[in-house]
Amino acid sequence: MRKLILVVVLGLAIGALFGQLMQSVPGYWLIRVGDTSFQTSFWFGLVLLLAVFVVLHFLLRLLMRLRRPVSRLKIWNSRNRNRNAMRRTVRGLVALAEGRWKRAEKALTRAADDSSTPLVNYLSAALAAHYQGRYDQADVLLKRAHYSTEGADTAVGMVQAQLMLDRQQFEEALATLTRLERQLPEHPQVLKLLKQAYLSVNDWDGLRRLMPRLTRHQLVTQEERHELEKRAYRELLIQAARNPSDIERVRSLWADIPDYLRSDIELVGLYTEALVRGNEEGLAERLLRHTLKEHWDSRLVLRYGVLNVDARRQLVYAEKWLQERPNDPDLLLTLGRLSLRNAYWGKAQEYFEASQRQRPSGVVCAELARLFANLGEHNKSQLYYRQSVELLDRSLPALPQPSDQNP
Repeated sequence: MRKLILVVVLGLAIGALFGQLMQSVPGYWLIRVGDTSFQTSFWFGLVLLLAVFVVLHFLLRLLMRLRRPVSRLKIWNSRNRNRNAMRRTVRGLVALAEGRWKRAEKALTRAADDSSTPLVNYLSAALAAHYQGRYDQADVLLKRAHYSTEGADTAVGMVQAQLMLDRQQFEEALATLTRLERQLPEHPQVLKLLKQAYLSVNDWDGLRRLMPRLTRHQLVTQEERHELEKRAYRELLIQAARNPSDIERVRSLWADIPDYLRSDIELVGLYTEALVRGNEEGLAERLLRHTLKEHWDSRLVLRYGVLNVDARRQLVYAEKWLQERPNDPDLLLTLGRLSLRNAYWGKAQEYFEASQRQRPSGVVCAELARLFANLGEHNKSQLYYRQSVELLDRSLPALPQPSDQNP
C-alpha cells in the first residue's frame, strides 16, 4: 500500500512538473511540405515524435524476426525437445533407483540424443541393461557414452570396471583399472575398485603396494588396513616359501612388513618356516628367540626346540626362560627335546616327565616311550605308548565304532 501511494504521489509530482514546463516554455512545431503545412504545439509534437520512435522501433524488431523464421523455429523446437528429454531423463533415473531396469533403460536411451547431459543418460542406461543381464547391450551403451562427451574416459572406465567386477570378469576389470591408475594415481574411486580387483584375483603384492594410498585417502579403517596387510603378507610369505632358492625374496618381504606386524605370531611362524626351507636356520633361531622375549607363545616355543642349530646354546637360552616360567608344559617339552639333541638322556627324561605332570599329553608320552625304548627299558616304553594312544584317543571326535556284538 505504501508503495502504491508513493507511486501515485511521484506520478502527480511529475505531471505537475510537466504542466509547469508546458506553461513556462511555450513553442510550436511547424512542418511545411510544398503548399501544405502542419503546425502543433511544442509539447504535443514532442510526445508525438516519441510515439513514432517507439512504433518504428517495434516494427524494426518485428521485421528482424520475420527475416529468420526458420532459425527461430529451430531454436524453439530444440528447447522443446530438450525439456522433453529432461523429463524423460528424470523418469528414467527414478525408475533406475526403484529397480525398474527395463523402463529405466528405455527412457534414458530415448532421451539421450536430445539431453544436455547424454553422458549421464548412457551411463545410467548401461547400468540398467547390466542389471537385466543384457551385458552386450550394456557394453554398447558404454561405447555411446564414450563418444557422446569429450573427456569422459575416466567416468566410462570406472563404470565399465565396476560392471566387470559384478560379472566376475576380474582380469579384464584389473586391466581397465590399471590403465586408469596410470592416468589418475590418486583418484579415490579408482583406488577402491583396485582394492576389490586385487582381492578378487589374489594379487597380494599389488594389494600391499596399494595400502599406503588407501590409508592416505582414508579409504580403509585402521582395523581393515591391519587385516588386509596381514592377509597380504601371509599369502606372500607362503608363496615365497615354496621356492627355497629365492631366500632373498623372503627376506625382502620381511623387511617391508610394517613394524606392528613383525610381532604377529602367525607371520613370525611363516617367516621362520621360509627361513628353514632356505637353509637360514641360524637367522630363524635369532628371530624366534627375540620374538619370544617380547611375545611368549607356545607354538614358537615348540618350533624353537626342533631347529637344527647349536643345540647347546639353545638349551642355555631355554633354561633361562624356565626360571621365569617353571611350570610351562610346552617349554618343558622343548627343553626335553633340546636335552636329547645334546645327548643328556637323564635330563631329557626329567623334563618330559615334568611336562607330563603339568599337562598330560599324547606327544610327551610318545617322546618318553621312544626314549625308554632306546634306553632298553621296554616295559616303561610300552606303558607310555599305551598312555599316548589313550590320550590321543580322547582328542578324537565321537564316532560310531565296531564292536564284538556288531560284526
